[in-house]
Amino acid sequence: CQLSQALNGVSDKAKEAKEFLVQLKNMIQQIQENGVEFEACLVAQCDSLIEALTRQKAKLLTKVTKEKEYKLKVVRDQITHCTMKLRQTTGMMEYCLEVLKENDPSGFLQISDALIKRVMSSQDQWVKGALEPKVGPDFDLTLNTDSLMQTILQLDFCQGKVESGPSVPAAPLLQLEKCCTRNNSATLGWRVSVPTGCPIEGYILELDDGNGGQYREVYVGKETVCTVDGLHFNSSYNARVKAYNGIGVGPYSKTVVLKTSDVAWFTFDPTSAHRDITLSNENQTATCSSYDDRVVLGTAAFSKGTHYWEVRIDRYDNHPDPAFGVARINTMKEMMLGKDDKAWAMYVDNNRSWFMHNNSHTNRAEGGITKGSTVGILLDLTKRTLTFFINKEQHGPTAFENLDGVFVPAVSLNRNVQVTLLTGLEVPKNLQQ
Repeated sequence: CQLSQALNGVSDKAKEAKEFLVQLKNMIQQIQENGVEFEACLVAQCDSLIEALTRQKAKLLTKVTKEKEYKLKVVRDQITHCTMKLRQTTGMMEYCLEVLKENDPSGFLQISDALIKRVMSSQDQWVKGALEPKVGPDFDLTLNTDSLMQTILQLDFCQGKVESGPSVPAAPLLQLEKCCTRNNSATLGWRVSVPTGCPIEGYILELDDGNGGQYREVYVGKETVCTVDGLHFNSSYNARVKAYNGIGVGPYSKTVVLKTSDVAWFTFDPTSAHRDITLSNENQTATCSSYDDRVVLGTAAFSKGTHYWEVRIDRYDNHPDPAFGVARINTMKEMMLGKDDKAWAMYVDNNRSWFMHNNSHTNRAEGGITKGSTVGILLDLTKRTLTFFINKEQHGPTAFENLDGVFVPAVSLNRNVQVTLLTGLEVPKNLQQ
């Protein structure tokens, strides 16, 4: 009886052992299948990182190509211009040498005054800076990959499973390949790092003031990508995001630093333009169908820093007086710029100019514009001043002082004028006040 019971016990153990062996053999198959699936997932994740890096590399190469083409064009234009001047100067020198050989004093006296003026005029052509290259051979572009390389080298698996049960969300992960700036806008993207037992209800994105100051909420919602417009130019913003659910608000993500453009690239704004204004050339060129002056604004808005842009006169008929300057976003669009108290402008014809704000005309200055002229606008919100230039020479005194608030570039014109915006310009050294 005892033997029989012992055999039954052994038999049960043997049965359990057989079932356990089947379980282990099944696990081998599961491990192989899961291994293939996990490897595929890992390869896909790494490939997505490589693809993002490849896309970014293509963008960076495009920037380098643009910089190279710009430098080459400037140098080639300078070569053409200098060659032409040199040819003219050499030809005149040869002519002068022939005249000096002339034995007839009366003939020489007849042309000497005119010849001296021509020589002096030729010498004046070689203005200061004419024999200096406008660009250098070096590329002022620096790519810092140290932090990214460090992140790649730290890429590793997180051990262990997430604890079950509801809790506040973990800190989201800011996805660097989705975080970028364009002009004075910043785009940020993030994803959930660790799932929680309680669904995420939304995210809170915060930015500081671009000067290391207080953070402020710029977005609250369910999206995992957000674009923030209207930031200051030439500023570095710290950004962070956190998630919330029914349990509460989770911790912040790591901080990412986003730097806005040093200088402003912008166009005319079709949404702000008077209906008689027509824009072309990717909204950089403006014409008008009315004999009356009409206003169009730029897409940039400035509240701090120093900014310089130019407007080129492409067509100029019947001596109209277009106006150039800055305005509030709600300035009147159906009259000359500067007629109301929401615009500060210089209006100019082919002979003279005036400054105008709130329909008050001041500081008449001699000298005007023609086809091919450029009007420069220097808005210095550090000194709170607005200054104007024609063909890079200051025109009149400082036009306006004690400026405060938010300003947008503005132009008014009628059907006798066509103008093109030139932006993304550094403040030329000879224009700095």
